[in-house]
Amino acid sequence: MAADDATTGDGGGHHEGGRPPRPSAANSRFCDGVSVGTGPLPHRDPVAAAAFAIAEFDTTSVPILDAGRSAGLGQAAAAIAGVTCRDGRLHVDPTDAEHHEVRVDVSDDSYAGMHALLQLAGSIGLDGTPVVWHTAGPVTLGAALVAAGLDTATAFALASAVVRAQLVDVAATISAVLPASELLAMLEEPVLADLMSPGFPIVPDAAADLMSTAMATLADQAIVGIHCDQPCDLATMLASGPAVISLPVDAGAVEWAGYIERFLDDGGVLAWGVVPYDGPVGFTADRYWRALSDLWCELVRRGCDPVALRRQCMVTPGAHLDRHSASVARRIARLTADVGRRVTDQANATRFALGA
Repeated sequence: MAADDATTGDGGGHHEGGRPPRPSAANSRFCDGVSVGTGPLPHRDPVAAAAFAIAEFDTTSVPILDAGRSAGLGQAAAAIAGVTCRDGRLHVDPTDAEHHEVRVDVSDDSYAGMHALLQLAGSIGLDGTPVVWHTAGPVTLGAALVAAGLDTATAFALASAVVRAQLVDVAATISAVLPASELLAMLEEPVLADLMSPGFPIVPDAAADLMSTAMATLADQAIVGIHCDQPCDLATMLASGPAVISLPVDAGAVEWAGYIERFLDDGGVLAWGVVPYDGPVGFTADRYWRALSDLWCELVRRGCDPVALRRQCMVTPGAHLDRHSASVARRIARLTADVGRRVTDQANATRFALGA
């Protein structure tokens, strides 16, 4: 099954460009509390965005300069003839309603953040450091195309084709500059929070199939996961077979403890959104660390392995940083990194205690 191939990462075979065989997520460098960016940034200058993405996170996080909180929809729209993105929404040219050619062009201006990052990363010798990038997922892109006026079948077929092509082309572009770096691709799927709502254009099984097909595209090239910054139907997310899932630190997560336990047992990694996007931003990481620790305690009470929770995890901001000014984004990134260091300390202590 393609979805299984996309997530098991059994490490077999030779890989193009000298890249080592892809490890499972639990055995990768995307673990032990590393801090990870979430893509869109408030910066207008690609070079400034690249410097921020490298300096503020433990991973090399590819920035998206995609104003309007569109979760990468601008990049996706650039790949579809007759479709544009304005103010975070897709718009379809009515004169081109019957045929929308798909052509991904990573030289497009919407990828300026990626090219600035790669130029900077190459010049300062970051090859070998892990790299994460975010792209609009097929469910979110398809729903946006439906909202723009396309029929459901056309919208989701286009979305699937675009996302698969983007994943392949972005992975190849990054690998050309950073051939020794482990890659993590995160599908941005904010609409999963609305998947169970009446009137959603597709059923959950179809959504899982779309995400699974997209993730299978990078079966031997990258670890692939799903990012949703709001509580959502975790069963559907996991049914698609991701190696990594991103969840907000929210008390509702304990209701999914059984699913989380099995996901960790299978070698999955959880990326926790530790700084909520709503409400004031704190000046220390103490309350964010306490919230994560309290959630872990509840998950352990429900059967989750305390060691796996600490070791098979990353930390992220609770939402895209383009919602804030550059100065607030920096504060959130540093609070996230502070929580990550505390997780790393506990994960290292656990590894030492186990003699690993």
